[in-house]
Amino acid sequence: MDSLTVDTLSGLVDGPRARGAFLLRSVLNPPWSLRIEDHAPLSLVTMIHGDAWIVPDVGLPTQLRPGEVAILRGPDPYTVADDPKTQPHVIIDENQRCTVVRGPGISAAKNLGVRTWGDGGSTVMLSGTYTMTGEIGQRLLRALPPVLVRPAGQDNALITLLAGEIGKDEPGQELVLDRILDLLLVTILRSWLGDPGTGAPAWYRAQHDPVVGAALKLLHDDPATQWTVANLATRTGVSRAALARRFTALVGEPPMAYLTGLRLALAADLLREPDATLGAVARKVGYGSAFALSAAFKRVRGVSPQEHRTSVGRGLTPSVAMS
Repeated sequence: MDSLTVDTLSGLVDGPRARGAFLLRSVLNPPWSLRIEDHAPLSLVTMIHGDAWIVPDVGLPTQLRPGEVAILRGPDPYTVADDPKTQPHVIIDENQRCTVVRGPGISAAKNLGVRTWGDGGSTVMLSGTYTMTGEIGQRLLRALPPVLVRPAGQDNALITLLAGEIGKDEPGQELVLDRILDLLLVTILRSWLGDPGTGAPAWYRAQHDPVVGAALKLLHDDPATQWTVANLATRTGVSRAALARRFTALVGEPPMAYLTGLRLALAADLLREPDATLGAVARKVGYGSAFALSAAFKRVRGVSPQEHRTSVGRGLTPSVAMS
């Protein structure tokens, strides 16, 4: 796997990386059913003992067995249950609060230790929820299906590590868990994207093209450079017309449109940092002034940089305009 591919995957969980992700071990006895209404952008679920079914509001149920990892793309609600027909016993809201509703099963659920809850049953499930992902990862997020289940394979060691660490209450434990969750996510995504026929997005497949892949690497490595189709073509050894035609065919948009989306996604990410000024962000992503960045941001994303920063600060879903 080339460096551009790795950088693209890293963008999903970096800038910022997971920060205080919500991790939980659930220990349950059938029948059980959890209704997830936290509107989180991304969650991972894996089974240690017992099976589960993931039931989206739209689409077919998907079974999850031990040794498999499910990636759930939000923010739409979904249900995780011992059986697709089991009605929800608990609703988990956007503050990660559990509300027990009517019905049998886990009405007697209780705290069983650090990051552990349930009724002490035979089913053990680990879940990790990203409350916010880096904007640069939105391109990959939208390429994911609502529910993606993959065998852990060689990554089973990470699941074992997560299972061992999730119940600890040591100094720096939150940071340790965040990084394990990041690593598990990246390795599962890398496995999925590397499999033929998985529906990997066009821009991902284009990275392996000798011409377009080289152009993408130049853009990602140094988005602040004043790139043009002409100097990209010179660097990749083809004519301007050939590069524009090939890039658009493989990526789905022209090179400069792709660069604009990349720059604005990076800017949106940098604006999450409270001490980042608009002028400094503009320079980092290739705009000559704060005004130029603000105008482009508003035109493409539909909100101003300040409106975006405010929405992120309140924990709202940021605007997305990259395809």
